[in-house]
Formats: sequence, C-alpha cells, structure tokens
Amino acid sequence: MAPAVSPLAPAHFPELPPVKGVRLAATAAGIRYRNRTDLLLALLDPGTTVAGVFTTSKSRSAPVEWCARGLKGGTARACVINAGNSNAFTGKRGVATVKAVAQAAAKLLKCKGAEIFQASTGVIGEPMDPAPIINALPGLMERAHDAVWPEAARAIMTTDTFPKAATATLRLAGRTVTINAIAKGSGMIAPDMATMLVFIFTDAVIPARILQKLLTRAVGKSFNCITVDGDTSTSDTVLLFATGQSGAKLSGLKSADDARLRPFAQALEGLCLDLAHQVVKDGEGAEKFVEIAVTGAESDAAARRIGMSIANSPLVKTAIAGEDANWGRIVMAVGKAGEKANRDRLKIRIAGVTVARNGMRDPAYREEEIMPHMKGRDIRIAVDVGTGGRGRATVWTCDLTHGYIDINGSYRS
Repeated sequence: MAPAVSPLAPAHFPELPPVKGVRLAATAAGIRYRNRTDLLLALLDPGTTVAGVFTTSKSRSAPVEWCARGLKGGTARACVINAGNSNAFTGKRGVATVKAVAQAAAKLLKCKGAEIFQASTGVIGEPMDPAPIINALPGLMERAHDAVWPEAARAIMTTDTFPKAATATLRLAGRTVTINAIAKGSGMIAPDMATMLVFIFTDAVIPARILQKLLTRAVGKSFNCITVDGDTSTSDTVLLFATGQSGAKLSGLKSADDARLRPFAQALEGLCLDLAHQVVKDGEGAEKFVEIAVTGAESDAAARRIGMSIANSPLVKTAIAGEDANWGRIVMAVGKAGEKANRDRLKIRIAGVTVARNGMRDPAYREEEIMPHMKGRDIRIAVDVGTGGRGRATVWTCDLTHGYIDINGSYRS
C-alpha cells in the first residue's frame, strides 16, 4: 500500500518545459517493486558537459564510484537510474553490474562507457542483476522524448510520498535557457552529500570545469543544509548535465565568477534550494517543516554545525512533533555542538518571540504566545550564540514522529 502523501507536499507537480538536448523514458523493470516504474533513462545530446557532487560516505555504492570517475571525462551521453536496489555494499558483483549496464548503453549510443552515468537507490547489500536494466534499454531509447518529467520523477522514488521537481528559465547571452530538475529523498537524509538523488538538466553552454564549481556552490547552500534523520547515505548523488543546445554561448568564459554567469548561478541555487526543501517536507513521517537560523557564531561553518546540532537532535525534533515549546532542548543542542558559544549571551527566538536571552528565560516570555505557531506546519527558530562573531547559517529539518519508526521498521518487509 502506498504511503499517505506528506501533509507538507506542494499543492501540485510543477509544469516542466522541454530542455533542448534531453529526452527521457521510464519503465517498470521489476528490479524490486511490482506494478510501478522503477527505471529511468535520460538521453543527452553529444557534447553535453557534466558535473557532480557525491556522498562523503566511506562505504559509497558502485554507481557513485563509477560516476565520480566518469566526471574526469567531462562529457555525458546518458544517465541510467533505478529505484529499489542501491547496488551498495555489493562487492565485485556490484561493480560488474555497473560496467555491464554502461557497456550495453554505450554500445547502443555508440559512445564511451564513461559517458554513461548511473545512480541507484533502495536496499543496501543485495546484489543487483543487470539483466532487467540492459533488456529495457532498447525500448527506453526508442520511446524517449522531452515531455515525461512527472513519470521520470516517480520512477526514482523509494519511500517518497510525492515526486519532486523544479524548473527555472533565464536569459543568457540573449537566449532563453531552461533548467529542469528532479529529485528523490525522504529518509537517510543528512548533509555531507543527503538516501538522496538529484538530476539537473539545462541547455546552457557551460564547460564542465565551470559547471562543477557552480554546482558545488549550489549544493553547499541547499542540499548540504538539510537533514531528516542525521544519516548519510551510501548513494547520495547530484548530477548536472548541460547540453549546450540553447546556443547561449558566452565567449571567453574562463571562471565561475564571471558576472555574465550570475543569472544562471542564482537560478541554479534557487532551484536546488527548492528541491532541498521538498526533500525535507517529505521526511519520513514528517508533519512539520523546521527552519533554524543561527547567528553570532565565530564563522559560517561554526554556525552551520550549531544549526545541524539543533536540527539533528531527537529531543528537539520530538518536542516539535509534540508541539511543545521546550526551548531548553535547543540550549542543550547548542552546547553539545562543540563550537564556541557564550552561555550568558545566548538568545533564542521562536516565531520571532524571544524566549531566552542573557543566559536565562526572558522575563517577558509567555509560552501561550507561541503555542499557535507550534501547532502550525512551519516552525521558525532563531538562535544567536552570543560570541559576537559574524558567522551565520540557516538549515532546514522536519519533526520526528512515530511515522518515521513505522516506515523504517517495515522498510524491507
């Protein structure tokens, strides 16, 4: 039985326009799931450049290792994504599966195997037979077209309750440039690049080296600022493909800091943040979306670590689930972060209401003031850690409910 859609889900799936040079097709290959799509193929025009950011886990999956090596070539012709089996911790058999799929796709497209990128999500530790994927490739290539974004987003879901997508358009070099993206993620989400897969497609003309810098910056401001449960996946992958088919070529482009790229960088960062928020809003069992803004830290990095200490605290997250304004748990989470904080200058606000300052409860604070906010879907927490520094960061998480236990306690059954 399909899980109930998250109460935090967007009202509708966005309308994604075609991206020149990108064609998609999805099918039910029966890799693990029955009677649902679980395999996606994205075909990319020759000359497509690629960038990627991957999990920092020391037990990375075979597809992640394959993609990380493939980035060195700088070009891509296809991406093959499956749901249901992560092909992680599968030893030599996992590597053989990735190679077999790459060789089969490369033969059909008459390209290098390294230009076939792959991603897998699902159960860890179960060997994956490449045959269902290889057998499906010819049909997928024949049916691929530019208007199947909803089907594509659904094909990569695991415990997600809704498909995730975002789009942006901008003007670059006098031409219209489109960026479309799909994502999956619901549990096993924590930054350090969050299980989460993201695929971004654009028809911009951008060299791979510059594309990589733009993507790394965007990920740092979005996917690396979210957490659902503090667990970093073996399979986290963000891939950005630029087909160049818009014709919006910027002559003499040598740096990601080129002012002419600013519209693209801003659009990419906004799109990534949109998807990152959607992942959190589909956190397993989530009922509330939580924003935590930290200021007054020694550095931005310190502020982020303090924010994540709060966001990953089971005590903070369960208090929010219980609609309990237990700000003492926030104090605890700041203190355990390991970053400099001044206890006697610490200030905490919830929904703009000061609940604690100068090392104690604010004398003017009345809990009934913020109870309506605690009963809402969007919770806002602001913490000034009182060092006098300029470090600041904003992170996002969700509450921790019994639904999380229900989902993960029966994940493999």
